[in-house]
Amino acid sequence: MDIKTASALRRLRLVSAPEAVSFLLLLVCSVLKRTTDFNAVPVMGMVHGVLFILYVIFWADAWNRAKWPAKTGVLYFVLSVLPTGGFFAERKLRHEAENAVDAAIAARARQEQGQGQDGAVKA
Repeated sequence: MDIKTASALRRLRLVSAPEAVSFLLLLVCSVLKRTTDFNAVPVMGMVHGVLFILYVIFWADAWNRAKWPAKTGVLYFVLSVLPTGGFFAERKLRHEAENAVDAAIAARARQEQGQGQDGAVKA
């Protein structure tokens, strides 16, 4: 995995939890608007809208760079429209990033084993 792909996945992971929190807060504000005189829906709607747009932009970038199969790409989008889906997306993306780092370390170790003490490639 190259650095741009890792960065795209990291951006998506970092925006997924705040997007989920803003969605839940928007739902709470909607209930409060109808049951009390408290109306924070316009503010929370704007916050959630901005975070959702960021999520979709970062999702499209990550899908393009990571070359996910359609099933994985659609799963991450569906998680963005579920009230707690962003938390699940963040967890899955964290595991995906950890696996990518482990694979990169293993590839680097194999590459270094293929070289001798003087830097020459072994036959």
